[in-house]
Formats: sequence, C-alpha cells, structure tokens
Amino acid sequence: MTLADTLATILYHGFEGTDGWTGFPNEGTYIIFGVVLLPIYVMIIAWFTGAPRDTKVGLLGVTYLVGIATSMWVSMLVMTVLIGIIFYGGVPSI
Repeated sequence: MTLADTLATILYHGFEGTDGWTGFPNEGTYIIFGVVLLPIYVMIIAWFTGAPRDTKVGLLGVTYLVGIATSMWVSMLVMTVLIGIIFYGGVPSI
C-alpha cells in the first residue's frame, strides 16, 4: 500500500466518488425547476402580460433575477470546487 492509498483510506474512510454527472439531472431538479419555481414563472409572465404594463420595469426585474441566480450558481460552483480540493483531494469531476 502506497502513501497515497494510506492517506486516502484515512481521509476518505473508503468512500469513492460517483461516476457520471452527480446531482444535476435527477428528480430533484425537475421538482425545483418545475414546481418550486412556478410562482417565479407566474410573476415574470405577469410583469409582461398584466395591467398596467411597464416593459422597462419588467426587464429590470428579469435582469435582477438573472443576476442574483447567476451569482448564486457561480458561488456554489466555487465552493464545490474548494470543498473538493480541501476535503476530497482534487477537483470534482463531471
């Protein structure tokens, strides 16, 4: 047994990574994007189809939502990579 194998056994307790994409195209994804975010979809549609209609304010709201979502996804990606490097010995693989 090499030093790397010994350290992996001590640090990871025998757990291995999963193959393929981990976590994204599963049932939870469809529930979150299809059910949980339904009120957000209705709100965005109402901004552009409701009365009184203000397209400039609607586009501003969509820009804010996209900006917030993007910052959350990017920060989660950075944290995932850091956690993988610190605790699992390398960058997570797809």
